[in-house]
Amino acid sequence: MSHMNRAKTALEVFAIALLDAASLVAVFKAATFLRLEVLPAFYSGFPASGPSGSVLKVWWVFLLWGFFLLYEGLYTRRFSFWDEIKALWRSAFLATAGVLVVTSLGKLSSEISRTVVLLTGVLALAFLPVTRMLGKKLLRRAGLLKRRVLVLGAGETGRLISNALKKEPNYGYAVIGYLDDDPAKVGSSIDGIKVHRGTDQAVRYLARARITDLIIAMPGAGGQRLQELINALQHKAARVLLVPDIFGMAVLGTSLQHFFQEQAIALEVRNNLARPFNQAVKRVFDYTLGVVLFVLLALPLALLAAMVKATSEGPALFAQERVGKGGRVFRCYKFRTMYRDAEERLRDILTSDPGAREEWEAHWKFRDDPRVTPLGRILRTTSLDELPQLLNVLRGDMSLVGPRPYLPREKNFLVPSGETLLSVLPGITGLWQVSGRSNTSYTYRISLDTWYVRNWNLWLDVVILLKTVSVVLRREGAN
Repeated sequence: MSHMNRAKTALEVFAIALLDAASLVAVFKAATFLRLEVLPAFYSGFPASGPSGSVLKVWWVFLLWGFFLLYEGLYTRRFSFWDEIKALWRSAFLATAGVLVVTSLGKLSSEISRTVVLLTGVLALAFLPVTRMLGKKLLRRAGLLKRRVLVLGAGETGRLISNALKKEPNYGYAVIGYLDDDPAKVGSSIDGIKVHRGTDQAVRYLARARITDLIIAMPGAGGQRLQELINALQHKAARVLLVPDIFGMAVLGTSLQHFFQEQAIALEVRNNLARPFNQAVKRVFDYTLGVVLFVLLALPLALLAAMVKATSEGPALFAQERVGKGGRVFRCYKFRTMYRDAEERLRDILTSDPGAREEWEAHWKFRDDPRVTPLGRILRTTSLDELPQLLNVLRGDMSLVGPRPYLPREKNFLVPSGETLLSVLPGITGLWQVSGRSNTSYTYRISLDTWYVRNWNLWLDVVILLKTVSVVLRREGAN
């Protein structure tokens, strides 16, 4: 790495550390204010006096927070958006626990309130990610946190990795050119970026175009050629990324195994949800959060049920048979959004309208469904019609996050992914709902659900739940 790049990296780390420090001081001050000014008004157990909340007196708290932020790689590694939030949350948990331990062992409760420590940790869960992401966005606009990338390979894999980098600006990778040995590709462009001739010219481009990172996306080049490229370029760039042509496989929890004697590597792919412990963790998470949500939403659920009954003839709830774990059929609950004679209307539509029949066969739904009531359209657009599925979660029929609960008539369309999809509980929300929802094709939905099962971890569920809230609020792809 050149002297200029090292100086730029040092400036980036300093800017982010300064931003984190300012955020933590603000969070600590907010926590102190809540403890001294707000909580005593609601509960007499909190006296209206306590440690002053002086930052200088508890300097070691911020030092400990900094240690755990550094420990999680938040100043040395590049993360995707959600992985960075995960690392920040883990740092907040570890730092809060660490401060509580030091406070107890050092008998420092006269200097810092344990309530302030806990409130600081809770507030940091929301405040740190927001300030960090906004700050990094401003830094990227200023020209920092960016890495100039040269991609070797302008085929399908090169295009896929280009799209992937555009969707993850948090990495800071900016593709400035492509190299390829295929004369048919030379002179063309990918997203407006020109493809140049000759992967063997990569070293020349590194210095001339101030390249910091290389991505090799040439799975068809053969092992010998790839090894030559990596050996020639490994010490010329700050980072070399090799992209294999195995898109769609399980990646979360996948680890690299080394065989030193043969100088070989292998990918260990785990089936996370096949483990009884992980299944138990997911069920505890579902049930706990399901109970909390049901209690919080009990009144809105009752009001919506009354509105459904008042605006159209029929029951408030609609129970439909769906295929669950192991192929077992269960009754899935929703607020009724259609007229009572919806099935008769469907048969008439499919018989009289070939275009509608084609749309139905492709998506198993209509974009503008005439069977839906006026209130039903609002419930569907806001996804409020699915709230009664919390009952299915509490009954053990469904999960908060999982594959879509497919209809019995759709079972034949699940082949060859049916065994994977039906090995877990279906979910109220899932990966396809936050990836376009009803705008995605039926085949794509199945592929997303399959990917979710193969890649499950608890953090993935948290991410999907958070993204579901965002998608619903923006009404993306709702139908």
